[in-house]
Amino acid sequence: MGSFTFATRRSALALAQSRAFVRALEAVVPDLHVDELQVVTEGDRIQDRPLYEVGGKGLFVKEIEEALLEGRADFAVHSLKDLPAGLPPGLVIACFPPREAPTDALVSKKFTSLSLLPRGATMGTSSLRRAHQVRALRPDLRIEPLRGNVDTRLGRVDNGDLDAILLAEAGLRRLGLSHRVTERLAPHRFVPAIGQGCLAIEAREGSPAAQMLARLDDLLTRRAVLCERAVQATFGGDCRTPLGAHAYRERGSDGDRLKLIGWASEEDGSKPRRAELDANWPATDEEAVRLGCELAQSLIRG
Repeated sequence: MGSFTFATRRSALALAQSRAFVRALEAVVPDLHVDELQVVTEGDRIQDRPLYEVGGKGLFVKEIEEALLEGRADFAVHSLKDLPAGLPPGLVIACFPPREAPTDALVSKKFTSLSLLPRGATMGTSSLRRAHQVRALRPDLRIEPLRGNVDTRLGRVDNGDLDAILLAEAGLRRLGLSHRVTERLAPHRFVPAIGQGCLAIEAREGSPAAQMLARLDDLLTRRAVLCERAVQATFGGDCRTPLGAHAYRERGSDGDRLKLIGWASEEDGSKPRRAELDANWPATDEEAVRLGCELAQSLIRG
């Protein structure tokens, strides 16, 4: 098939999920040779401030997309939730592999659930979405900032600095750390980030790499996350806007249904609102986008 280079961040999680994807690609594409380009992004360099204070999660992709546009890499493996709603001209998401768990996970050494944390316990997260949903459920907890790689974050629980932290369950699974999950927060109760648990494989539009990557595109995942990203694009806001959405398929006797949940608040956590949509499972990508836009309008109206 030929030789290709993929770009990835250097974190343990980024490398684990990128290399797992490449192994899956090599299993279906004969005679494929793949090289790895590790990129340090601005988001990786800034560790002392919450991302929403310095430009949001797009900070994790800018240098990687430059490598694609300059031809130093043929494709890139991202966590979808790191990608802004719009892509630079000339780049496309060529492939959505099957989604891992979309849920947020509570990790604690002493307490078995969010509801059992004592009054005044410390909860680590730098996500406004997570922080404000926690405050809605447990306004008595103290929210503390949390940055760094997964090991660093887990270490703050292990050394007693924090009573609990919130992480994406998918990341823990990909690192072989599923046993660290204390409680899975169900999406209908605690709405995940848009695209959480999903990888996005980005490439130059119309390139040989983009055509090859389409072999691993998972249609179920694609339709669900296109709904979610349409919520993001239509709702607008910026990196300081707490927003979550989760789409999934539910099988029924009269056909498959799309269940879509959205949650948003103001930056300070005020005016929290929630919207839900139940529709026929989208038959096209365009229909998936339309349904996401519809839910976003419900959130905007409040």
